[in-house]
Amino acid sequence: MQSSPAHGRTAGAAPDAVLADAMRDTGASVGLLYLLPPAERVLRLVLAGGVSGKIAAPWARIPLDAAIPVADAVRDGRLVWLGSQEEIARRYPRLGIVLPYDFKLAAAPITSDGTVWGGIVLLWPVWHPPQLSAIEQKAIDACCRRAAEILHQAAGRGHPVRVPDEPRLLPPLHPRDADPEQAAAALDFTARLPVGCCALDLDGRLTFINAAGTDLVGAAPGALLGNRPWEVLLWLHGPVFEDRYRAAVVSRQPTSFTARRPPDAWLRFQLYPDGSGVSVHITPADEQPAATATQVPQTVEPIGATALYHLTHLATALAEAAGVHDVVELAADQIVPAFGPKALALLTVKEGRLCITGYRGYSPELMARFDAAPLTSDTPAVHAITTATAAFFPTFADLKKAYPPAVHQDEMASWAFLPMIVSGRPVGSLVLAYARPRIFPPAERALLTSMAGLIAQALDRARLYDATHALAHSLQTGLLPRTLPHIPGLEAVARYRPASHGVDIGGDFYDLIPCTNDTAVVIIGDVQGHDPAAAALMGQIRTAVRAHATAGSTPGDVLARTNRLLCDLDTGLFASCLIAHLNLPHQRARLATAGHPPALLRHPDGHTDVLRLPPALLLGIDPDADYRTTDVSLPPGAVLALYTDGLVETPGIDIDEATGALAHRLTTAHAEILETLADTLLNHAERAAPRTDDIALLLLRPHGRP
Repeated sequence: MQSSPAHGRTAGAAPDAVLADAMRDTGASVGLLYLLPPAERVLRLVLAGGVSGKIAAPWARIPLDAAIPVADAVRDGRLVWLGSQEEIARRYPRLGIVLPYDFKLAAAPITSDGTVWGGIVLLWPVWHPPQLSAIEQKAIDACCRRAAEILHQAAGRGHPVRVPDEPRLLPPLHPRDADPEQAAAALDFTARLPVGCCALDLDGRLTFINAAGTDLVGAAPGALLGNRPWEVLLWLHGPVFEDRYRAAVVSRQPTSFTARRPPDAWLRFQLYPDGSGVSVHITPADEQPAATATQVPQTVEPIGATALYHLTHLATALAEAAGVHDVVELAADQIVPAFGPKALALLTVKEGRLCITGYRGYSPELMARFDAAPLTSDTPAVHAITTATAAFFPTFADLKKAYPPAVHQDEMASWAFLPMIVSGRPVGSLVLAYARPRIFPPAERALLTSMAGLIAQALDRARLYDATHALAHSLQTGLLPRTLPHIPGLEAVARYRPASHGVDIGGDFYDLIPCTNDTAVVIIGDVQGHDPAAAALMGQIRTAVRAHATAGSTPGDVLARTNRLLCDLDTGLFASCLIAHLNLPHQRARLATAGHPPALLRHPDGHTDVLRLPPALLLGIDPDADYRTTDVSLPPGAVLALYTDGLVETPGIDIDEATGALAHRLTTAHAEILETLADTLLNHAERAAPRTDDIALLLLRPHGRP
């Protein structure tokens, strides 16, 4: 996949117009535009419309391999459509947990001439039909083509579009003309109403409230305007109001809730959203409602709904992370846009010293000063680790008071030093730095401490994953030949490609064994299972086959003797295997199989045969099983292809059909260079379907008598 050079000159109005036109032409309520920077595997959100920056923050950076609709669309080069909340929850559970509202979603890639520039995401309210219309699909395609053309032209002029540090927000798509007479009439109208009404922008900030509204909520307009109501009215500072606002903005559906204004006044809030904001209708509730979350006495500093959703999003993202690198990247991608710090550093303990495991927003030069600092040093990061206690410093003066030797090196205003603890054991510290002074109220301190705990647990799992993966890789590669031996008159190429996920040890094996100057034995096989026991058995099979093959036994006899050995070992595991004895002077090959996929033979004229050998049982089932040897012609210039089932086996696809497709690809591929041919066959398999099993492939071509 080739990414675009999306850096340099600031994006002009054209990308804005593309996204705005896509939203207008499809009727989408929300639009997001992503770019893929060069040499990166992370999609960056550069433009958002119809939604606030806070709601979009968790999706500002999306790894290409993440289970997120736009990542799938860009990676697979196809449109992704989600027509119901149930489908979203089933296919993308992380999205369903963080945005548990009714909406429809489409994601499409932005590509041109093999270059991947990014992707676009559009959301519709729940009343959109369950399928995209032809007109909507055409509009999305046109939007992606226009965006690709703009990005391509900008790059061609030497001024590629820059990826900003933070996404920009589109203005409302349908701005209203401010007629002075109508505005005055509207104010008079609301002033005469006996019920409260107010307006919120898409960011949740209050832009207007009438007199009845201020009376009902018990606050003056000056304290409310420009602020989010749930941040200035303590009795609304629970998660309900903020969650209902989020639901209205995302789903574009009216919603409501009831809350108690102390001491005993119950108010009903009805929210009516559109593309410019939310209108709120406030009335006294007729009677006290049934028990709701807002009736529970609130703490002075409760945690808001957005913060809780961000924490949930971080937790679900970390649950999908595998290695330490994934954890660090996901943590940095989520924390900086969602929780407000300007920079962060993630430090772990290694051999009594701090190790900078990852950072964001800091310079490499500054991080190098703190890397490898001993745990005996008197710094807040070390103190957080050694005492397992978080420290918060609203100003540098506070930091200087606690640590007199401290020097202001990062141009930040506030800091949080959070211990990362697993089962009571500190494993590192998380440093968050803020560009503006921050008081860190108790609820925020608790939230940040919980966040550090989640990262610590994910790091602990990731370290185990990395260690297990390294062990599995070492064991796997140690049991396979490092290089194939040189045999005069024979060209041989091998490929081994492990499954893309997990730390399982594959049971696939292959070998090329010289017998005399002009004969050789080639073997390929697959042991049942993906664990150390399978790998150990694979090593035993290779050893047994080598011993019998070099003794001059026929391929059928080699399989029979190896089969009896496996039955005697009684491991409970089975193995497939195919053996070919190559006689180069006589241009013959003798083959035998034990339930293995058939070999392919591409003749010098280019046509390919599937070598259907007499069927036989897998190794390790019946000690008396018989394995017949078949003699085939192997002329100079022919290509003999041996492979394991990972190359052809796909759920829902007939194995014979898949084998035939592989044979056809072998026929049509350029075979002059055997290395290139091997890569072509592997690419064919990966394009056909995602691979879930290991692949081993051997290609052999005789050149005649040396």
